[in-house]
Amino acid sequence: MTTSDSDAPGSDPARLEFAERAALLAVARAAVRAAAHGAPAPPPPPGTPARLLAPGAAFVTLRDREGLRGCVGSVVPQGSLAALVARMARAAARTDPRFPPLRPDELLGLRVEVSVLSPTRPVSVDEIDPGIHGVCLRAQGRGAVLLPQVAVRLGWDRETLLRELCAKADLPDEARRDPTTLLVAFTVVEVVEDDV
Repeated sequence: MTTSDSDAPGSDPARLEFAERAALLAVARAAVRAAAHGAPAPPPPPGTPARLLAPGAAFVTLRDREGLRGCVGSVVPQGSLAALVARMARAAARTDPRFPPLRPDELLGLRVEVSVLSPTRPVSVDEIDPGIHGVCLRAQGRGAVLLPQVAVRLGWDRETLLRELCAKADLPDEARRDPTTLLVAFTVVEVVEDDV
């Protein structure tokens, strides 16, 4: 688990216990398995830790031997954290437009990662630290989100992160400096299968 900083959500994901991390991964894995077989995501099982039944925001990332295989999430809570993780895991497996739907034979070797997000807060360009903050950019009716682990993995500085956000949103590079552009930042706690 990687804890980015102290901007923690109401349920304080920076302090997710081992059992809570394991339960989130189990929910995500069950949803991915169901999606690969064309079934709906199962509901969180009985005994799901109470904090995971509180509202929360999250992304679910799938990786295979080739790299990224799907990533879908929400920067705002949409029901309980556990239910959102199940929906986002299914979406990452079936409806990420960059990839075809996941097949059952791809389950072996597939790695599931859950990124639990803090609440978002508006920021100026100068407040963004690409090693700590995920960023959501909205301008001209378009938007894009990048998780902080992307910038860390690729060694991006602030300017590169903002340029890549504009490109992802199909916006001109100068949109990042437009005063009407909305930038919101958040921090992330990564929950990966290697940790549980």
